[in-house]
Amino acid sequence: MTDPLEKARQIADDVLFPAALEVDATGVIPAGHLDLLASAGLYGMAGPPGVPDAPMIVESLASGCLATTFVWMQHHGAVRAVADSAQPDLIEEWLDPLCRGERRAGVALGALRPGPPSVRATPVDGGYRLDGTCPWVTGWGMIDVLLTAARDDAETAIWSLVDAVPGPTLAARPLDLVAANAATTVEVTFDGHFVPAERVTTTLPFAEWGARDAAGLRMNGSFALGVAARATRLLGPTSLAAELDACRAALDAATPETLPAARAAASAFAMRAATTLTVASGARSVLRDHHAQRLVREAMFLLVFGSRPPIKSALLDLLSPEIHPS
Repeated sequence: MTDPLEKARQIADDVLFPAALEVDATGVIPAGHLDLLASAGLYGMAGPPGVPDAPMIVESLASGCLATTFVWMQHHGAVRAVADSAQPDLIEEWLDPLCRGERRAGVALGALRPGPPSVRATPVDGGYRLDGTCPWVTGWGMIDVLLTAARDDAETAIWSLVDAVPGPTLAARPLDLVAANAATTVEVTFDGHFVPAERVTTTLPFAEWGARDAAGLRMNGSFALGVAARATRLLGPTSLAAELDACRAALDAATPETLPAARAAASAFAMRAATTLTVASGARSVLRDHHAQRLVREAMFLLVFGSRPPIKSALLDLLSPEIHPS
């Protein structure tokens, strides 16, 4: 059996990277990209028994095409939620198809931000009614279901599987992003949208969510490492390769307390690696058919993607210590 990490590297180098500029220019991810990841077994990365080297798999794929990797990566939240569910029928119906990539998922997690929830869940006969707006949902048009978070009046976080189909109670508004636009990110609004109880994967007191979230932020750092790795490879032998290894080691060794600083360092390094490639490549790097300009935009995007206040604060300390986040 092919090692998943080696397979991911092969896909990134042989398929994703050669098409990355076209994907960026057209704003369209070929369906074959995601089908290839499914056939390689990579849609089941978060399912039992799990896949070793998951952060390196994400990094490798992101070095090939960030947009494709974003769409694929969102899927794994639903896989984990279903695998950990206390509902046997939900597991039986959903887990295997999700792990095989026959059903594909995104996430709508806006309600998990501090402050009033952006999506409210109201108990009704047979399930919940969802109301509100999730500002960031990736993969629209390429996914079948959304792992959607909402909060009820008791401040319980409720996750459910919502069909990713627009209708009278579910609307999607496209967002125009500076990078990874082909990942098709939208704003999703729920207006009395019904979710049956059998689609609920998890409930958790919202007060407990912060600790769980902090412990799981490592993986997003692999996106920045992937962009940095591609810029470093395009530059050729430099000291940046050793810095990339150091950033990766810091992320791997990080605790929930030290992870924000490690994430910030990885994002800042990706920006520096991409801009170094730009300068080294000269004026041609500003042409739309050059990878340097794409990687700079992606690195900029990753300065704020998946961020949290401690990560933002650590980044601002790195970039300009006299500025403090509001």
